[in-house]
Amino acid sequence: MRIESLTEEQIRSAERTLTVGTWAITAGAVLYSVLTVTPLVVRVTTEGWEWTAPLLPLVVDAAVIVSVKLDATVARLGERGGGWATLLRWMTGLMTLALNVGDSALKGDLVGVGVHSVIPLILIVIADAGLAWRRAIGRAMDRRASEQRAEQDRSQADQDARERLAREEREREREARERAEREAREHAAQLAQEAREHEAQQRREEREHEERLRRQEWEREEAQQRRAREEREHEQQLREQQEREREQQQRAREQAQREEVERRAREEQQRRAREQEQRLREQQERERERREREVTARRERQQLLALGAAEEKRPEDLARRIVAAAHAEGLTVRAAAELCGWSVGWVTTRYQELRDHGATTTPVLEGAVT
Repeated sequence: MRIESLTEEQIRSAERTLTVGTWAITAGAVLYSVLTVTPLVVRVTTEGWEWTAPLLPLVVDAAVIVSVKLDATVARLGERGGGWATLLRWMTGLMTLALNVGDSALKGDLVGVGVHSVIPLILIVIADAGLAWRRAIGRAMDRRASEQRAEQDRSQADQDARERLAREEREREREARERAEREAREHAAQLAQEAREHEAQQRREEREHEERLRRQEWEREEAQQRRAREEREHEQQLREQQEREREQQQRAREQAQREEVERRAREEQQRRAREQEQRLREQQERERERREREVTARRERQQLLALGAAEEKRPEDLARRIVAAAHAEGLTVRAAAELCGWSVGWVTTRYQELRDHGATTTPVLEGAVT
């Protein structure tokens, strides 16, 4: 069967088969090479570096993959890779062959040499055979493309002639259609112009009518504002007259009140002088008592704080008094917690309650300090 007789789908299927088969063989060769060559490389590797043994087959097989991939691409484009590409392909293939049969050759195992040379030889041959097949397919595809282009050129010439005749016919129809459309547009434009002029006239009349309405509304509002302003002025005059009369009456009452106030002020001044002297004595007494209470409260707070750090929780009433004393003395929450034996969170809540209630003194029950 000639390749020209194949369909595009058949050719693509053949190329896919070639590509998949080549890469399947390559993948199998890479895996087989790593498993076969690694023990050989381990025996010739310096002690302690045996973990590097798989690198050699991987690098060689990577070169094989690069060679196969690029040769396939270049062949698909209808070109040749040149001598260096051929050298790389054969050199990597021979290296893979040598590494795979090396272990068996060193042991003198000819059967092992034959078995381990199968996959490398298949890889070398499939690489060159794949290139030949791709180049053959490429040449046949080029010939087929040239024939198709020639056929397309002939078809295109016939198509161009038919299109030229159809284009001339369409051109005549288009000119006739354009004349009709131009006449229709001119008539429509004339009607639209008349409609716009009519609408413009209606809008002018509407604006004039709205302007008259606004002017009449403004005149009504102005008259209302004038009447309201006159009424406010009249009311203002009445209020001013009434205010003057109230002021006269107020001044008379104030004069009488001032005389009465002066008399009472003299009596009040004498009474306040006596009361001030009494308050001064009472204030001195309260100040003395307050200082005594502050001294007593501070002494009691110091006695509570002198109890020291608690080994365990103190009773809640005693703990509350200790916290209040610590707050009054400005101690930290942690220090207060150590003194009462309760948690920092509990002490923080008590501090907040003391701040909210503005507590400044420490309540001490009788017998709280031993």
